[in-house]
Amino acid sequence: MPLWWMGLPPLVTPEYFLQPVYRDPCTPKGYGYGVEQRKLSSAAFSSKIEFNGTPNAFGNFSECRSAALMILQKEKDDPPDKLCYFGSSYIPKLPGRVIATENFFHTSKFFGLGPSSLLSDLALAGERFCEEDWLNLKDNYRTLEEEALLRYCFSSAYIVALLHDCLGIAMNDSRIMFSNQVGEVPLDWALGAFIMQKTSDGAAASRRLFVVVGALPLPMLYGFLVISILAFPVFSLLKRWKPQFRLKTIHDMENGRVFLKSP
Repeated sequence: MPLWWMGLPPLVTPEYFLQPVYRDPCTPKGYGYGVEQRKLSSAAFSSKIEFNGTPNAFGNFSECRSAALMILQKEKDDPPDKLCYFGSSYIPKLPGRVIATENFFHTSKFFGLGPSSLLSDLALAGERFCEEDWLNLKDNYRTLEEEALLRYCFSSAYIVALLHDCLGIAMNDSRIMFSNQVGEVPLDWALGAFIMQKTSDGAAASRRLFVVVGALPLPMLYGFLVISILAFPVFSLLKRWKPQFRLKTIHDMENGRVFLKSP
């Protein structure tokens, strides 16, 4: 079992990864890996060795969720109090209503969940999916490409780890809304590009953004004020077939909303 899965021994040496088989809890059991997916680079483990083991898919939502949380907090310096960190960046508690877009929205939609579904609903759906046999999943989702279907075990576990385990949003918190738009306003790449452009120059740009946004039509942007834009990679060794999340946190100060956007 590699370092980025939970349940590992306290001290793990490079030789530990040379075992012939390792467990992959983020892939449903019965899945057969191709040659390219078995080539795990040494960079993925931050070591100077090449891992030649064979993955063993066993689909376990709880362990996949724990693995996602480990990646989210891998650079945390163990602060004295329980604060949420993305790597080494501190994230305060999110006030008001939380609107989760893009991959958050698409994952919930895949499981047939509505915009106001709870995290507990997503966790239950993700658990059922992760622990189902791969052949049954392929039979149930015949119109979906295999590469896309493989994403949803990890996606659901990642979302729960991020929103509940890291950000502290309760599993039954009704503040969360899975949506790709607010009213008639789409929360898409165009909005993200606007935000990135206005924040590219650092803190000074952020101050200008407040003025620029305030001058735009209110229905267009709902008074968005960007507090921070966070970007972090998701399992680099799973990048060929797992979703890659980049999280943007957007505060709507006027309407008391927080938007989580992953393009």
